[in-house]
This record gives sequence, C-alpha cells and structure tokens, in this order.
Amino acid sequence: MNQKLKILLINGPNLNLLGEREPSIYGKETLQKIIKIIKKKANQLNTKIFHFQSNAEHKLVEKIQESRKAGIQFIIINPGAFAHTSISMRDAFLAVRIPFFEIHISNIFSRENFRSHSWLSDISNGIISGFGSDGYIWALRTAVNILTKK
Repeated sequence: MNQKLKILLINGPNLNLLGEREPSIYGKETLQKIIKIIKKKANQLNTKIFHFQSNAEHKLVEKIQESRKAGIQFIIINPGAFAHTSISMRDAFLAVRIPFFEIHISNIFSRENFRSHSWLSDISNGIISGFGSDGYIWALRTAVNILTKK
C-alpha cells in the first residue's frame, strides 16, 4: 500500500466561530463539521489531514515553521483576516518552501477594499475564494492531484 500523503490544514482567526459568525457571509456549517468532512474525503484520497486552528498569529507562524520537519507535503490555509495583515506568515511560507493554497469562504474581492489585498496570494500555488466550505474540498482534491503527479 502506498504511503499516505500528509497535508496540513490551517484555519486562522475567528474561524472557530463558523456557524454562528455572520452566517449570511460564512454559512451555517461549523468548523468541526467542515473538518469532519475534509478528514473523510482525505481518507478516501489516501491522505492524512492534520488540522490546526488559532486566533494567535504567532501560533500559526510556528505551525507553518514546524511543517517541514513534520513531513508535511502541502498546506491548505484559510488565514482569515491575517491574509490582509501578516507579513510574518508570508515570511514563514517563504522560509519553509512548502506548496500551499490560500482559501477563503467568502469572496474577499467583493467585500471591503482592505480585504482585496492578501500578503499570501502572490506566493501561493493558488487561491480559492467565495465558494463557501466547498473551497476546502476543492483545495484538498487539487493538492492531492498535484502531489500524486510528482
């Protein structure tokens, strides 16, 4: 049997409030439900998903930095508001050189102007924005496709 792929899923600030936080923008699914669905799909794709959520920027940076030693092959990140503010997360991604997708549940380009700029987008392998929780599944499937074609 082939060894499982290792993908890290990171969720940033306020995503722990999914399901109750502005459901008209972010939907009614909780983060726990999304993670359960992602883990089930990952298992079907012979992939191990490691999940981490924090509201603290330094903890997210540390998790990105630890990823290389942990053998993580791809990162999927919903950085939340840190997409628009965090140079330290950008630097962490540049340092570890692990491919990653940036995802957002809402369409950040159709909201307030400050949300249309991300410090991660130009160094990411792709962006999924505005497709709700389905974006997590699309990111997972695409990451697996990229890793299995290597």
